[in-house]
Amino acid sequence: MITSISAMGREFKSENGSPASKQNVTYETVTEHNKRDDQWIVINNKVYDVTKFAKKHPGGAKILNHYAGEDATDAWVAFHNDKEKVTKYLNALYIGDVIDPPLTSLKEDFRSLRKLVEDNGWLKPEPLFFICHFLHVVLFEAAAVCLLWYFGTSWPMVLLAVLFMTISQAQAGWTQHDYGHHSVFPDMKRSHIFHHLTVGFMKGASSHWWNFRHFQHHAKPNIIRKDPDIEVAYLFLIGDKLPVEFGKKKKGFMPYQWQHRYFFLVGPPLLLPLYFHFEILYFCIKRRDWLDLALSIGFFLRFFYLFTPFFGGWGTFAFYMGIRFVESHWFTWVTQMSHLPNVVDRDSKDMDWFSLQLRSSCNVHQSWFNDWFTGHLNYQIEHHLFPTMPRCNFHKVAPLVQSLCKKHGIEYRNKTLFTACADIVSMLKKSGQLWYDAYNE
Repeated sequence: MITSISAMGREFKSENGSPASKQNVTYETVTEHNKRDDQWIVINNKVYDVTKFAKKHPGGAKILNHYAGEDATDAWVAFHNDKEKVTKYLNALYIGDVIDPPLTSLKEDFRSLRKLVEDNGWLKPEPLFFICHFLHVVLFEAAAVCLLWYFGTSWPMVLLAVLFMTISQAQAGWTQHDYGHHSVFPDMKRSHIFHHLTVGFMKGASSHWWNFRHFQHHAKPNIIRKDPDIEVAYLFLIGDKLPVEFGKKKKGFMPYQWQHRYFFLVGPPLLLPLYFHFEILYFCIKRRDWLDLALSIGFFLRFFYLFTPFFGGWGTFAFYMGIRFVESHWFTWVTQMSHLPNVVDRDSKDMDWFSLQLRSSCNVHQSWFNDWFTGHLNYQIEHHLFPTMPRCNFHKVAPLVQSLCKKHGIEYRNKTLFTACADIVSMLKKSGQLWYDAYNE
């Protein structure tokens, strides 16, 4: 249903359901259109009906649904590089203008900061950085092959080869992350091509699967049923609210009061070796994404071609699972340390982009090792505020973000690497106890 405002409060629609004429609407009216079959969003004070377009949205339908009935201006600006091109698609969805846009001093200050970032060229790609990073990923894989070729398959050499391949695969994960966020090339076409190659042929995953999950995470981080990265209920309970809800309703089948202990057995060890493999395969087959499936198969063919001469078939499989086992620990701790210990909620209503990202993210101290080890995700705050920014520029904008936080009384969390990881365990212990207390109340 498309609603327009008139003096009598009536609805004007044409035969195909579109508004008979462009109308000025109140923001309160926009908030009423927040259903899956009725989605309005606000971008730069203009209202768009994205109900039918949602299924065609390159970033997935769920992202638009997550912002239905809300001001999506800052999210839209953050995700799109070629705004003029995207705006052409929006023109066909235009309904009218908001007469009372929800503008605050914080929004104004953040948009001024965004303008400063653009004027300084900090969103422009840095080719040399990404070329060097890509080459070092390839070199570590080549080093593993050469090591086994020249020195054989003794246990020390095999373990060293596992280390080299783990480094290569983990860093390839950060590389595909760069291409997925369109921070390497100024145009979308090359970004998509290289993302397919890096996440598919170099990692054995799916570009569309990654986009489906990751952009929802960025759009609504730490929001239950909107951020896939926190959809771990029934295995783990996180935050302060969800454990209490589960406890009062006697839900769940795990001893959550011990989740901070069994996390070490079923969390980092199994995420990449088991869960992601099944989820990617299911995603590609269900959506008939044969390109991504073919690229993923190409990765395994390449991997077995390289290492079967050393280990044989089953030996190569064991070698591969060993790499994924080690990488899974690396990946899990790095990606979750900046989000899981923070606020987890069911709603972000009336929360602006800046406040939402700061509430759900934290940084880890800068150092050359932390930058390399985390793929610059130690600058998680800046990455979430400016997801298309080349990661080698995060350090430039970080002091300005801190100043903006100080001005508006918003906490800017910056921890040591050890503290950030330890806080995951502390959170699990606290949340498990909340469930236990509520369950036995």
